[in-house]
Amino acid sequence: MGTVERAGDATSEMESGEEEIVGGGELAQHLMQSGLTRTEMLAAITNRIHAETLASLPPNVRRRIRALRSLQKDFVDIEAKFYSEVHALECKYEKLYKPLFEKRAQIVNGHYEPTDEECQNPWRDDSEEEELARAVQNASLTEGEDKKEGNDNKPVEPPMDPNVKGIPDFWYTIFKNVAMLNEMMQEHDEPIIKCLQDIRVQMHEDPFGFTLEFHFAPNDYFTNTILTKEYSMKCKPDDDNPLEFEGPEIYSCKGCEINWKKGKNVTVKTIKKKQKHKSRGSVRIVTKSVQADSFFNFFSPPAVPEDPDSDIQNLLTADFEIGHYIRERVVSRAVLIYTGEGLDDDDDDYEEEEDSYSDEDSGTEEVSDAED
Repeated sequence: MGTVERAGDATSEMESGEEEIVGGGELAQHLMQSGLTRTEMLAAITNRIHAETLASLPPNVRRRIRALRSLQKDFVDIEAKFYSEVHALECKYEKLYKPLFEKRAQIVNGHYEPTDEECQNPWRDDSEEEELARAVQNASLTEGEDKKEGNDNKPVEPPMDPNVKGIPDFWYTIFKNVAMLNEMMQEHDEPIIKCLQDIRVQMHEDPFGFTLEFHFAPNDYFTNTILTKEYSMKCKPDDDNPLEFEGPEIYSCKGCEINWKKGKNVTVKTIKKKQKHKSRGSVRIVTKSVQADSFFNFFSPPAVPEDPDSDIQNLLTADFEIGHYIRERVVSRAVLIYTGEGLDDDDDDYEEEEDSYSDEDSGTEEVSDAED
C-alpha cells in the first residue's frame, strides 16, 4: 500500500511541474539535465521509489520476492505460448471466415442477390423494422409534397431507387458511424471512400502479423484497385524486461504507394507564400506543397526509428490502434456497424459538428524574408 501511495504522490508532483517533482536531490538534478521527457522522468522516479521500497524490506522477504519474480517469468513464458497458439487458430479460422466475407462483398456490391431463405433471421422479429420503414417512407413522401408546395426551402433528397443493386455507400456509412474513422476522413476523402468495395484481412502466421486490404472500384483519383497496410507483430517477451510482456504487440507497419491521377492527390495541398526581399523590399509569391489532412495518409505511416521520440511514438501508437480496431471490429462486424447495432459506446455518443471556418488552400499566406 505504501508503494502505491508513494507512486501516486510522485505522479501528482510530476503534474504540478518539474521543480516540485525533483525536490532538489541528486536524482532530480540528473534527470533535469538528461533531456528526458516528462513521462520518462516520471518512470525513472517511480522506479527509484519502488527500488527504495524494496530495499527497506528484510533480506528474507526480498529473497522470496525474487522467487515470485521467477514464477512470474515462468507464467510469462506460458502466456506467450498461449498467444502464439491463439494467433495460429486465428490464421486457421480465417480460411473458414473467408467465403462468408466474400459473399458479403458480392451482396454489398450487387454481384449476388440473396435468396429468400438467406434473408431469414429467425432469431429476431423484423416486423417492427418493416413498420418503421413504411413510416419513414410515408414521412418522406409527405415532406416531398410540402417542399413542392413551397412550405420548406430545404433541398429535397431524392429517395433511393427501390431497384438499386447491392447496398449503396455500405463502407462509407461504416466510416461515418465509427468515430475513429470519421475523424480521419476529410470532406475531400468522401468521394473516394464511396468507391470502397471491401476491406479484407490477410493473417500471417510466419512472420507474425496481418495485412489490411482496401478494395476500390475504378475511380477518378488513383489507379490502384487495392491499397494495403501491413502490420508486423511479435509475441515474445523482451530479453531485457520479460516481466513487462502483456501479449502480442505490433512493432512496425508498412503502407503502399498510391498511384494518384494528375491533380487528384488529396494528401497534399498547395499554399501560397509571400517572400519579401531583404534589401530591395520587393515581394514575390511562391507556391509550396504541404501535407493535407486525409484518411489516405494512413497508407504512408512514419518510419520506425530505433529510438523514436515521443511525437513519432504517439503517431505509431495511434496507427497501430487504428489497424487493430479495423481488423478486430470493423471487418468482422461490418453489417452491425452499418446498422448501428454494433457500435461501441464512444461511437454511439459521437456527434458530428460543422466547423465555423473554411479551409481555403489558396488563401494560406506566409511572409518570409528572401535573399534573392
